[in-house]
Amino acid sequence: MQRRNFVKYLLGSSTLILSNCASPKKEYQLEQVTDCADLTGLSEDELEKRKSLGYEEETPVSDNRCDNCQLYLPPTEKRKCGGCQLFKGPVKAGAYCTYWAPRVNNA
Repeated sequence: MQRRNFVKYLLGSSTLILSNCASPKKEYQLEQVTDCADLTGLSEDELEKRKSLGYEEETPVSDNRCDNCQLYLPPTEKRKCGGCQLFKGPVKAGAYCTYWAPRVNNA
């Protein structure tokens, strides 16, 4: 009888583990953002990362804007909002962070 209970326990545990694996945490997708000011889908870690990189929605340095930064991901047909290679979430074209790098034209 002990062996049967042990096997039931193992089967029950593996079912629980598999059910947790079957529904992974939903990954943040910038392509799904419809309001570029909406940060509700970001984790606390991502919000803190934006803050630690000095992201500001309006640049304090007129020549250093996200839209002329090498790390900026401009909006596309599939992505309504701009983004950044350093952190998740929407990025405004006229914004700024302390990691601004001048855009290099590969012509």
